[in-house]
Amino acid sequence: MESSTRSPVFSHLSSSLQGVWTIRATKTEQQFQAKFDEHQDLHSGAWFLFLSTSRWLAVRLDILCAVFVSIVAFGSIIIANKLDAGQVGLALSYAVTLMGMFQWGVRQSAEVENLMTSVERVQDYTELESEAPWESHKPLPNGWPHHGAIVFENVNFGYSPDCDPILQDLNLAIKSKEKIGLVGRTGAGKSSLISALFRLAEPEGKIIIDGIVTSELGLHDLRNSMSIIPQDPVLFTGTVRKNLDPFDNHTDEALWNALEEVQLKEVIEELPNKMMTELAEAGSNFSVGQRQLVCLARAVLRKCKILIIDEATANVDPRTDELIQKTIRGKFEQCTVLTIAHRLNTIIDSDRILVLEAGRVAEFAEPCVLLENKDGLFYQMVQHLGKAEAIAVTKTAQE
Repeated sequence: MESSTRSPVFSHLSSSLQGVWTIRATKTEQQFQAKFDEHQDLHSGAWFLFLSTSRWLAVRLDILCAVFVSIVAFGSIIIANKLDAGQVGLALSYAVTLMGMFQWGVRQSAEVENLMTSVERVQDYTELESEAPWESHKPLPNGWPHHGAIVFENVNFGYSPDCDPILQDLNLAIKSKEKIGLVGRTGAGKSSLISALFRLAEPEGKIIIDGIVTSELGLHDLRNSMSIIPQDPVLFTGTVRKNLDPFDNHTDEALWNALEEVQLKEVIEELPNKMMTELAEAGSNFSVGQRQLVCLARAVLRKCKILIIDEATANVDPRTDELIQKTIRGKFEQCTVLTIAHRLNTIIDSDRILVLEAGRVAEFAEPCVLLENKDGLFYQMVQHLGKAEAIAVTKTAQE
């Protein structure tokens, strides 16, 4: 019980520290403090109960030991004519030692039972369904994927078999080197489409990349063939070089060139040890925009034929947004690019735009064609931007 009530305390504290800026901005300090006090009171109650039962058990064990030693002592007196002093002393000494070991054994058994919570958690993890094999059973063609064409055939995808699928009967074809914008309301299935592509959960139906069904591939081979720039940039504790090239596949010259292309070279050169500078946890000594550019530099280095951008510019300033868009257009011209975005101006120059609604394809065509349909979802999204921005977006689409 004590272990079960301890976890919510640490979990709440960790999430509060990570979102401390949001908590202060929304002035919800009192609510979070009250929630922490609630978790702490529950844990303190369980801890006090644990200590009380421990003391209760200790007193009873001490009484039991005293009774046993007393029985041995009085028994020695009763049969004193048959024992000498040495034997009596030995019996009493063994009785005290035996009772000490008995007390230790009982306390340890109680402690083991208390720590079995960890075993239960490990047991839960061992019962989780395993992912697909890491490596492919048959060798892939050299340099696969060569073109980056993606086909979805009757794809259904959900994160749990107990829930309705998020993506339903998805059928679409993405050509090689095509730039696709993914839009839709929250919960429409944009991120789930990317999850299905990476097989974070196993989809039903077929997803085909350059003629090979992804379900027949090992997860390592599949995920290694694509690059992704996530909405929340992920940096690891370690050097800048280790974050750019975790497996030491590239030379320093290639790394510096990648940094120069995303305009981070000057920033890294100003660090005390340049690329060997240690980053803080989650890269907190970099701004959000700089962390996003590091992720972009990773993608530039990998030179994959398929690039996924999951709302990468949602949390950056307009200048960094423009730099990211410019780098993507220049460095990934020969790649297939799928971009999830809420800012329609960032994907309005895509070759085609995929509009998702409730996990289904609502619209899929060129931006100018979608804007001609005044009853369409994409047209309505553009109009909700406001008159001035809607005119600018429409003009960009027509160009």
